[in-house]
Amino acid sequence: MKIISIANQKGGCGKTTTAINLVSSLAANGKRSLLLDLDPQAHATLGLNRDDQNSIYNVISRITPRKLTLRDIIQKVERNFDIVPSNVLVGTLEQELADEIGREMKLVEAIDTVKDRYDYIIIDCPPSLGFLTVNALRASSEVIITAEPSRFSVQGVDHLMDIVNLIRERLNHPLSAKVLVTMFDSRLRHSFSMMDTMKAKFSSMLFSTIIHVNVKLKESAVEGKTVLSYDKYSRGSKDYTSLAKEIIAIDEGRFSPEIKAATTSSVDFSEKMREIVVKETEKMIYATFSLKDPAAQSVYISGTFNEWTLNEACRMNKDEEGRWSLRLPLNAGIYQYQFVVDGRWQADPENECREPNGFGDVNSVIEVGING
Repeated sequence: MKIISIANQKGGCGKTTTAINLVSSLAANGKRSLLLDLDPQAHATLGLNRDDQNSIYNVISRITPRKLTLRDIIQKVERNFDIVPSNVLVGTLEQELADEIGREMKLVEAIDTVKDRYDYIIIDCPPSLGFLTVNALRASSEVIITAEPSRFSVQGVDHLMDIVNLIRERLNHPLSAKVLVTMFDSRLRHSFSMMDTMKAKFSSMLFSTIIHVNVKLKESAVEGKTVLSYDKYSRGSKDYTSLAKEIIAIDEGRFSPEIKAATTSSVDFSEKMREIVVKETEKMIYATFSLKDPAAQSVYISGTFNEWTLNEACRMNKDEEGRWSLRLPLNAGIYQYQFVVDGRWQADPENECREPNGFGDVNSVIEVGING
C-alpha cells in the first residue's frame, strides 16, 4: 500500500484535477484507491458531487459533537474508487490543535485504520504549507508536486521542497518527491521554453508523463465526473491513464513478460536478453524525419505513432546547416504527423502527401513499408 500527497501551495496548477483523475485511472487499472480530500475548499468533494456533511474534520477534531472514524465517512465513487470528503470545517483544525503534542501525526493515526483496504491512498492537500499539508506529507511516502509551465509555479516547487526537506530532517521521515508538469499548452512557445527550464532544474524528479491542456478536464469537473468516465477517448483521459501506468510500473518495478521470463529462466540472462532484443528490433523499421529551419530554437515531431504526445523522445536534433532530424523506429503502416516548431504546429513542407485533420489544418502523411 502506498500513500501519495498531491501538493503545491500555488493555486490553479491542476492539483485537485490531478488528484481526482489519477485516483480514477489507478482504479481503472485494478488498484483499490482512496482519494482523501484534505483541502478546506473541498474542491475534490464538490467536483465529484459528494455529500460533505461528514468529513475528515469529524475524524481528526477533538471538539466535534459528531466524532467519527475514517471508515464511517468513506463514500464510493466508482469501482475501486472511494473518497473521504472534506468541508469548510477542516480549515479550523490548525487552530484547534495548535498546542497539541504530536499534532503532525493526526492523519497518520486516522489512515492506519483503513490502509489495509487499499493499494493507493491519494491525498489532495490544501494550497498552503500549514498544519494540514505537513500532516499529509508526514503520512505519505511520496509527494507529487503539480506545476504548470510558469515561473511562479517553478518557485512554488522550490518552496514546497523546503518543507519536504524539513520533514525529512526534523521528523526523520523518508519522503520522496516527484514533479508533474500540468496544463502544458503545446501551441505556445513559452510552454516549451519553461519546459526546458524545468527539465534543467528538476530533471531527476520529473515524470515522463505530461498533462496537456484539455477542455474535457474542465467539462468533466462541471458534470461532477472523472474525465475517464466523461470521455475516455479524450487527451486528458489518455494523459492521466499514462500517469497511472507510469506510477504503477515504477512502484511494481515491472518488466515486460518476455524480460520477466528471461530473469527467471535458467538460460544465461544476457543471452536471453540479446535474443529478445533481436526479435523485437527485427519488427521495427527506422524512418528519418527532417525539417530545414535554421532560425528555429526547438523542433519536436508528434503524430499517430506516439498518440500525438510531446516529450523528450520526440525532440529533434539540429545539425550545423540548420536541418532538424530524428530517426524513429516504427512498425509498417500509415502515419500522420506534424512538426512543432517553437511551439507552433505545422505540416512537413517537404512532404506533399497530406490529409485534413478536422481543425482547419492538415497533417502530413507517411507510409512505412516492410522494406523501409
